[in-house]
Amino acid sequence: MSPGPRAETPITAAVMAARWVRSAAVDHGRGPDRGRHWEPNPDPRGRSAMAGGRFSLYSGSAGIVLFFLELAAATGHEEYLEDARAGARHLAANWRGRSDLSLHHGLAGLVFALAEAGWATGDDRLCEAARAGADHLARAVRPMDGGVGWTGDPAQRGDGGIVLGLLHAAGMLGVPLYEEIAVAAGERIAGMAVPGHRFGGDSCPDLPTDAVTPGFLSGTAGTAFLLARLYGLTGEERFLVAARRGADFVRTVSLVTERCALVPHHVPQGRGLHYLGFCSGSAGVARMFYELHRVTGDPGDLDWVERLAHGVVQSGVPGRQTAGYWNVACQCCGAAGLVELFVGLWAATGREAHLEFARSLADDIVARATGHDGRGYRWYQAYRRLRPWEVTADTGYMVGAAGIGAALLHLDAAGRASEPRRLVMPPDNPFPAIPVPAALLRDSP
Repeated sequence: MSPGPRAETPITAAVMAARWVRSAAVDHGRGPDRGRHWEPNPDPRGRSAMAGGRFSLYSGSAGIVLFFLELAAATGHEEYLEDARAGARHLAANWRGRSDLSLHHGLAGLVFALAEAGWATGDDRLCEAARAGADHLARAVRPMDGGVGWTGDPAQRGDGGIVLGLLHAAGMLGVPLYEEIAVAAGERIAGMAVPGHRFGGDSCPDLPTDAVTPGFLSGTAGTAFLLARLYGLTGEERFLVAARRGADFVRTVSLVTERCALVPHHVPQGRGLHYLGFCSGSAGVARMFYELHRVTGDPGDLDWVERLAHGVVQSGVPGRQTAGYWNVACQCCGAAGLVELFVGLWAATGREAHLEFARSLADDIVARATGHDGRGYRWYQAYRRLRPWEVTADTGYMVGAAGIGAALLHLDAAGRASEPRRLVMPPDNPFPAIPVPAALLRDSP
């Protein structure tokens, strides 16, 4: 914990996080058309977690653009919109040549950020760049066993994330062809064997080669989420059947006690390791069950969301660290991802306990910030659980200050029934984009 006064509200803490991100800015060109990117870690003696490319949604400029879009909407300050616009211009000038097409690490994420920035700023050039990038994704689809795809990996780190990106682009940019290609790629995924995806070996050398992951970003839950999304879009039963196969697998391997559920990081070797965050734990898996509830209305799916949330609460966080909740504050595997879960759950259910727990998580996040030197809030953390000596303070969305700031802004937006605003959330977040329960919105003036 850093000495000195703490930010009094989530929005002031987000502003302090923006100061740290801004200290990493690198401008390109001059005048109103200049572009900008942000270094992953501006600490002169630090280094980055290096979890993604310079342009990516995960740890690069695309994610930071999203943060500044939301900060501009929350504060009304034009300079934050200019930050976002400059970052988006740099993305527009550099999206070509991205060999990775995925959502979190590649081109699909850039297309998402460009489309959102174009919509928020009214800059047609950003929308044109988003459309050109989405066209490239559409042209890059290729035949493979069982249908069409890009990487062959059905998980959200692969084809699943690209499908979600194209679905968003179809709606935001008004191009039905993107949806057609996304659905075709989804048909191949629906026909694959679910449950489980092998995640060990070359893709993750820290895991055994035969490890199967039920989690969200790289495992069964994320694929089942995608299939549920496609069912909601098309009404085609085969998508729902495939999503249910994935959900049933997750239920089968989970640890269930009374009203709690915890998901193993991988099976069969890691049954006792329960992550709580987005990438491989409860916060991500809960998104899959909520998406199923959203498109089917089945109360059993919402019950599982509540079980996963209760498991998080009963674990003792944020005051207690566990093997699956260590020295990490970011969106991917830490406290900010849990804030997203509980704010979203409150918006979906209206249960005040969810919002109160989100506030306790946010209080802990702010208390852990470093900001004594006037350079803004950053969070020194061990992004990689198995390398606790690698402590970094990144700027990016899923790994650093931008995403932590975004989670705090989402908490700030919660409960503002008199002045609701739309959140900018990646397409793998199923919770209400206006984080206020429907009953409160109806009752507001």
